[in-house]
Amino acid sequence: MNNHFTSEFFAANRARLRELFTGTAPIVLTANGLLQRGADSTYPFQQDATFWYLTGCDEPDLVLVLDRDKEYLIVPVREGARATFDGAIDETQLTQVSGIATIVHEADGWKQLGARIKKVKHIATLPASPKYIEQYGMYTNPARRALIQKMKAENASLELLDLSQHVARMRMVKQPEEIAALQQAIDATADTLKEVLKPSKRSKYAYEYEVEAELTRGFRSRGARGHAFEPIVAAGKRACVLHNVTNNGALAADELLICDVGAEYDHYAADITRTVALGTPSRRQEAVFDAVLGVQEYATSLLKPGVLLKDYEIAVEQYMGEKLRELGLIKTIDHESVRRYYPHATSHFLGLNVHDVGDYDRAMEPGVVLTIEPGIYIPEEAIGVRIEDDAVIVEDGVRILSERLPRSLG
Repeated sequence: MNNHFTSEFFAANRARLRELFTGTAPIVLTANGLLQRGADSTYPFQQDATFWYLTGCDEPDLVLVLDRDKEYLIVPVREGARATFDGAIDETQLTQVSGIATIVHEADGWKQLGARIKKVKHIATLPASPKYIEQYGMYTNPARRALIQKMKAENASLELLDLSQHVARMRMVKQPEEIAALQQAIDATADTLKEVLKPSKRSKYAYEYEVEAELTRGFRSRGARGHAFEPIVAAGKRACVLHNVTNNGALAADELLICDVGAEYDHYAADITRTVALGTPSRRQEAVFDAVLGVQEYATSLLKPGVLLKDYEIAVEQYMGEKLRELGLIKTIDHESVRRYYPHATSHFLGLNVHDVGDYDRAMEPGVVLTIEPGIYIPEEAIGVRIEDDAVIVEDGVRILSERLPRSLG
C-alpha cells in the first residue's frame, strides 16, 4: 500500500541528503535482509526505514548508490527455486516507485561500485548496529554489517563517514505526505480502540488475547497493514511490566486494562495507549488515572517550537513528582523516587519507526511528530495506568493527532 508517496517524494529526499552531506564521497546504503524464523521460513520482511525513506523500495538486499551526478540501485538476481517461490524482482516497478532510472544486476553493479571504492578514501553510509544489543536483548539485522564488510574487501583502508545525524534531522521533521500517512494510521488505531473498548464489550472478554484479536481485525478492516509493533494488552499487575506482550492473562472485573497499540499505514506507525476499567473502578484507581491525565495535560501544554525535550522531560518529572506525592506514593520529589513509579520518558519521536529517529538535542520545530505518554505503575497495588496520544508540533504549539479518541476510565 502506497497511497501518499510518489517517486518525487523519494527523489527529493535523496536530493536533500546530498545537500546536507556536502561531501564528495559516494553515498552507499543497503536495504535490510530477510531473517530466518525457522528452517527455510523467514519472518515477515521489514525494510530498513531510511532505505525506504530514500527509495520507496520494499525488496530485500538492494543497494543504493549516490555518486556525484549518478544514482543507481544494485539488485540481486533471483533464479531457480528462489524465483519460483518468491518471484522475480520487478525492476520496472523499482524505477516507478523510486524514480531511479538505473537498475544494475548484482555482479555488474558490484563491479562498477568496487572499481569506484578502490579509488576513494571515504564512503558515506549508515553504521552497522552491534550484532546483539544487550539493553533490548535482541539481535540486529546484519545487512549493514555485510555491506561494510563487502566494501572494505574492495579497499581495506576505506574510511566510513556516518550519515546518521543527517538522516535523523531529515526524518525528525515530517513532510505533509508523512503527516497524512501518520494520520491514517492514527485514525485506524483510534477508531479500532473506540470500538474494541466500548463499555458494553469489556465484560465479554475473558482473556487479553481476545482483545488483541479484535484489535488486529479492526486494524486490517480499516486498511492498515497490521500492527506497527507488538501490541501490549495487559491488565492488573501485568500492566506494570511496560512491554508485556504475552497478552495471555485472564481478565477480572476489578482490574484496569492497558492497551498500548498502533496500526501501520504506508510504513508509518501510530502509537496510542488507553487505560480502561473492566468493571466499576475503585476510588484509588480513579485517583491514579486522574493523576496521569493531569500530567499528560501539563506535558501537552509545554510543547511548542523552540522547546528542548531534555528540559521538557525535567519539567514533567517534577510535575509527576507532585502527583505521586499527592497519591501518597512518595514523600520527597527526587529523580530516584519519581522513577520508581514512572520509569520511562514522556515522549519519543514517531514516524517510520514507532520509536523514530531524531535529534533529542535539537529544539522542537513545526512538523515534528511525537508521543505524549505519562504513566504510573504501582505493582504492590496491581495498578498500572498509561495514557498516550500522538501529536505534531505546529507554529503556535502542538496539535493532537489522536484527539478523536476519548480519554476516560469508564
